[in-house]
Amino acid sequence: MDRRSLLKSLQSGLVASAASVVLPSVVFAADKKDKRPIALLLPLTGPRARLGLSMRQAALLAENNAYVQSFDTGGTAAGAAAAAAKAIKLKPALILGPLSAEEVPAVSSAIAGRIPVIAFSNDSVLRAPGTWIFGITAGQVTTAILRYARTRGIKTVTMIDDGSPWSAAAALAAGKAEGELGITVTVLQVKPGQPLPSPGEAPDAVLLPGSGETVLAAARALKDTGIQLLGTFQGLDNRPAALAALEGAWLASPDPNAFGTFASAFQARNGGDPGTIAALAYDAAGIANTLRADNRLGIEGLMDAKGFHGVTGPVRFRTDGSVARDFAIVVAGPTGYTPVASSSGS
Repeated sequence: MDRRSLLKSLQSGLVASAASVVLPSVVFAADKKDKRPIALLLPLTGPRARLGLSMRQAALLAENNAYVQSFDTGGTAAGAAAAAAKAIKLKPALILGPLSAEEVPAVSSAIAGRIPVIAFSNDSVLRAPGTWIFGITAGQVTTAILRYARTRGIKTVTMIDDGSPWSAAAALAAGKAEGELGITVTVLQVKPGQPLPSPGEAPDAVLLPGSGETVLAAARALKDTGIQLLGTFQGLDNRPAALAALEGAWLASPDPNAFGTFASAFQARNGGDPGTIAALAYDAAGIANTLRADNRLGIEGLMDAKGFHGVTGPVRFRTDGSVARDFAIVVAGPTGYTPVASSSGS
C-alpha cells in the first residue's frame, strides 16, 4: 500500500471510529431517566399512622423505592407544613399527599405553587391551581351514577340525605347535574334513626349516597316497587344479608376486578387488606412512574388530556385542581357486584 492510500485508509478509520463514539452518547442522552424523587407526605405517626403506613406500602408497589422519599405529617396541619418544608429541600418532581382536609391548605401554602401537589383528601373545596384533590369525592360518584341512570331512562330521582357531610356534598352535586343531564332530583333529609319518609309520587329511582343501615332499610322498602335503587361505592356491602337486600341496585364504584388485582399484590407483599385510600396512593405513585418513564415528570405531564388509568378509575387532571374520574357501574347480586358499564364523574 502506498503512502497516499495508507493516509486515506487511516482517515476513513478515524471517521468511522468517531462515529462509533458519538452515536452511543446521543442514544444514552435520549434514554436518560428523570431521577428526581417524589415526596410522599403521610401520617406515619399519630392516630392515623396505620393508614399512612398502608398508603406508603401501596405507593412502593407502583414506584421504585429509590425515587420515593417519605415525610411524616403526624396527621396535623403543623406537621404537614413542616413535612412540606423538608420535602422542598430535596427538589422533588411531585408531592403526593397529604391525607386530610386539615393538612392540605398547610401544604399548599408551604409549597406556594413551586411543585405539583396531588393531595389524597376528598374535599373538593380545597382544590387550587397546582394542588389537585385526588380523593374520590361525593360529587364524582354522584354525577357518575346519575349520568348512567339517565342513559337507562331514569328522569326523576329522590335522594335521601342522611345528614352526613358526604350526603350533603352529594346533594349539592345532584342539584348541579339536573340541568346538564335533564333529570329532576328531589332531596329528602333523614336524621339518623328516623324512618325513611315516603317519597310522595313514585320517582323512577331513589339515590342513597351513604352507607350502612339507612341504605339497607331503603333497599328492603323498595323491593318489588319497580323503583330503581342507586348508590355509591360507600354503600358496597358484601355480607350475604346485605347483598340479598341490595340485589338489583346500581352503584358507582372503582372497578372491583381492578381493585381485586391490586389487593392481591398488596397482600402478597405486605399482608393485610388495603382499602380504597391505599389504592389512591398506589395510583398516584403509578402516575409518577408512568411520567418518569416518558420523561414528562411534572405539571406538563400531569395535564395530558389522555389522562391515566388506575385501580380507582381513569383520571384526568384539570387546571383548577379538580380531577375527573371514571367509575365502574356495578349491579348488586346474590354473590357480589358485577360491572356492567362505566360512567364519568366530574
